[in-house]
Amino acid sequence: MTSPGYCSCYGEERPPVPPPPPPPQSHFGAGKGLIPVLLFGSATGTSTELTADVVILSWSRSCTNMPRVLLLGAACVFLFARVPPAHPLQEMHVSRETIGKISAASKMMRCSAAMDILFLLDGSHSVGKASFERSKRFAITVCDALDISQERVRVGAMQFGSAPHLEFPLDAFPTRQEVKAQVKRMIFKGGRTETGLALKRLLHGGFPGGRNGSVPQLLVIVTDGKSQGHVASPAKQLKERGVTVFAVGVRFPRWEELHALASEPWEQHVLLAEQVEDATNGLLSTLASSALCTIHAPDCRVEAHPCERRTLETVRELAGSAPCWRGSRQTDAVLAARCPFYSWKKVLLSHPATCYRTTCPGPCDARPCQNGGTCVPEGLDRYHCLCPLAFGGEANCAPKLSLECRIDVLFLLDSSAGTTLEGFLRAKAFVKRFAQALLSEDSPARVGVAWYSRELVVAVPVGEYQDVPDLVRSLDHIPFSAGPTLTGSALQQATERGFGSAIRAGQDRPRRVLVLLTESRSQDEVAGPARRARARELLVLGVGSEAVRAELEEITGSPKHTMVYTDSQDLFNQIPELQGKLCSRPRPGCQAQSLDLVFLLDASSSVGPENFAHMQSFLRSCALRFDVNPDVTQVGLVVYGSRVQVAFGLDAHPTRAAVLRAMSQAPYLGGVGSAGTALLHVHDQVMTVQRGARPGVPKALVMLTGGRGVEDATVPAQKLRDNGVSVLVVGMGPVLRDALRRLAGPRDSLIHVAAYADLQYHQDAVIEWICGEARRPVNLCKPSPCMNEGTCVLQNGSYRCECRGGWEGPHCENRVLRGDAPQALGSHQEPAGRQRPNPSLQPHGRLGHPGR
Repeated sequence: MTSPGYCSCYGEERPPVPPPPPPPQSHFGAGKGLIPVLLFGSATGTSTELTADVVILSWSRSCTNMPRVLLLGAACVFLFARVPPAHPLQEMHVSRETIGKISAASKMMRCSAAMDILFLLDGSHSVGKASFERSKRFAITVCDALDISQERVRVGAMQFGSAPHLEFPLDAFPTRQEVKAQVKRMIFKGGRTETGLALKRLLHGGFPGGRNGSVPQLLVIVTDGKSQGHVASPAKQLKERGVTVFAVGVRFPRWEELHALASEPWEQHVLLAEQVEDATNGLLSTLASSALCTIHAPDCRVEAHPCERRTLETVRELAGSAPCWRGSRQTDAVLAARCPFYSWKKVLLSHPATCYRTTCPGPCDARPCQNGGTCVPEGLDRYHCLCPLAFGGEANCAPKLSLECRIDVLFLLDSSAGTTLEGFLRAKAFVKRFAQALLSEDSPARVGVAWYSRELVVAVPVGEYQDVPDLVRSLDHIPFSAGPTLTGSALQQATERGFGSAIRAGQDRPRRVLVLLTESRSQDEVAGPARRARARELLVLGVGSEAVRAELEEITGSPKHTMVYTDSQDLFNQIPELQGKLCSRPRPGCQAQSLDLVFLLDASSSVGPENFAHMQSFLRSCALRFDVNPDVTQVGLVVYGSRVQVAFGLDAHPTRAAVLRAMSQAPYLGGVGSAGTALLHVHDQVMTVQRGARPGVPKALVMLTGGRGVEDATVPAQKLRDNGVSVLVVGMGPVLRDALRRLAGPRDSLIHVAAYADLQYHQDAVIEWICGEARRPVNLCKPSPCMNEGTCVLQNGSYRCECRGGWEGPHCENRVLRGDAPQALGSHQEPAGRQRPNPSLQPHGRLGHPGR
């Protein structure tokens, strides 16, 4: 957009006059009565100001109040600057929970009273094709609440640009499905914004196919409010004839024109279609207050909520002065003086308002979650609690006072010489205290005790004791054998016969847990027997000294299933932790947390196709734990080997089923892989707003690798972390390479898996890490939401994008063009290679609109 400058004649500022072309002569005094004035350089403002480039001169006829002279004219300097349009925003000052209630309530409202509704959609170039599609979506969403029939609600649609065009009259389609289908088929036409012509057509011809005012008439105008003609007069005449007018803004609307169009009170008739559910709720709430619509749920009510409409406008202010020539009223005289020059500055204008919306009571209003738990609504009448660790196994985060979960537990005590008599007695004392503290007569949990050295001996079969004192007395009779430490053999025997008659088939079988207590490294192989035990759905927990931590992690399959102590008291203090592990169940993923999640898979020849299949299966299991949709969790997948390949991007698949299918189709590449190259590719081509990443949403990368080809990956991984992306490294193989440790950074960002087949046993640890990252606060400018090299600036809990010359829009997604109006990237042909703006640029969660 080009804004003309100003002409100064005798120190007076006049409205701009388009300058004629300069004469061909360039020497002083050439031409007829003209003074050529040359000004070199440009005035460049700060990041919030505009670059002014230009110097154009004109002759004295451009200054109309100056007397004609023969040889002397006046020089007028015109300044042309690119001025972006105002960026209005609307924000409701309510909690996220209330926003969710508003969205849910819009789906519970129905309109069955007889009325005629005409949608008047702005299809001009200033709106653009993308915003026109959002206008159609708004109309379709409203239709979902209408009881459309010839006797009750009739709906028609008209599009206007340079001229109004009737899409279909009100009596054309008698069912909701037909009306919605016809709205979907509407084609964007473009042209000028002649809102007034469309209103005048309705004044002369009425609602096409309507009932001539015998029923209430509603006109829903969806426009950006940038009409190129007068709208106030025809809008007033329509309202005087009894037509109720809703003005619904789209793209970046001009609020003052929407107010001129809409019926009063404006708070109930001016809406914003960019927020479809909110705008639908607002429109239906207004109709409900007139008894045209009803709410099919008890205790729902229309409430006034504070909201704010903001406009980011560019204004001119005096920046200084510079020497210039000016004409004089005296004949043949030229004066040197100082002329003012100006800069452009952005000013944020706020307009407090009130928004009337319908809300219904939610399942979390009664605060059902105890002990600091967080209630997460699931629809209108269901919820689940996110509980602190100590209360994670109970409904509503109720306190746990005993071992109330239904499990069979076998304690396996090391009685070998390597553990020593002191260590063996310590283990027996631990089991005694555990039984006395947590078991009761009514406890559904059952306990057994076995010991081993060379062979396994079951001292107390699971559940075969009269009461807790009887169990404790049985422990006193377990001997210390001082033989070899054959832990692997003991694990195998415990899996096969340790639970004895406690084994039941089918769903009636309680959860089985094997708790190994040892302070000595095994003298036989443990990985195979431990893997077979876990494969038989046996939860293996390890309790031991620091010296056997690594072996216990190999046996249990996860550091989360391992507890290490330093002395007897430290061991006894771990009874509550063991209690929590025994009764904990795998929790679902972060169902209510917005998250952009990318998996990076090593598909090089060092992994092999069989192990790659294990990783694919693991990814599918992880994906089942997340609510995959564009508003909650987005998932992407990148593989690397002989090359780096994006299997699918963040915004490629909007459902969990589609993600699961795509994961199964990820290719095994082979060849030599470079983890560093793959991480850079994720940084540049995947975790960007142009590729589907959402501003203000936590971002996490989970990298699964065999450990080869990671020597060059430390710097790219840190680059991702610096850009707001959390990185977890899952390293496979019997030996943890030092390069993987350097790549992972903090210790809690590395998970070591001894074998690819053991990945399934580390799923809880991976999910827990991901969900922990999803709950961390985010930097709204990392990764930058600004496109086309725009700069993101944090401001008052939100952000704004400062665009380079030639670009505009909330995220610098629109190219500035000379002509009738700027066009969005989606509404005209783009040069090859340029990325189109992504719908995921809409703010999420705590994120506000740019410019707030």
